[in-house]
Amino acid sequence: MIGIDWYLALSAVLFTIGVIGVLIRRNAIVIFMCIEMMLNSVNLALISFSAHHGDVTGQILVLFSLSVAAAEAVVGLAIIIAIFRNNLSVDITKVNLLRW
Repeated sequence: MIGIDWYLALSAVLFTIGVIGVLIRRNAIVIFMCIEMMLNSVNLALISFSAHHGDVTGQILVLFSLSVAAAEAVVGLAIIIAIFRNNLSVDITKVNLLRW
């Protein structure tokens, strides 16, 4: 049987990869995928704690988190498509929508 420490280590590695991807990459779609990876790593930690303690509260919280992440994915991709239509690029260094 796999212990909780392995799941938490995997969650920490996935979260770290996501943070590094957000900080280093300039492509908006890759940054968006790294944010989703960070959310899923937190969900993995919640599920592992929930299974370890024998309580379903963490699993219910993950269900709500997944529904919010789905809505966030729809809105985020719509914003990325709108930026691409204006700039013909998804490079975040070329986006200047809030500048005068």
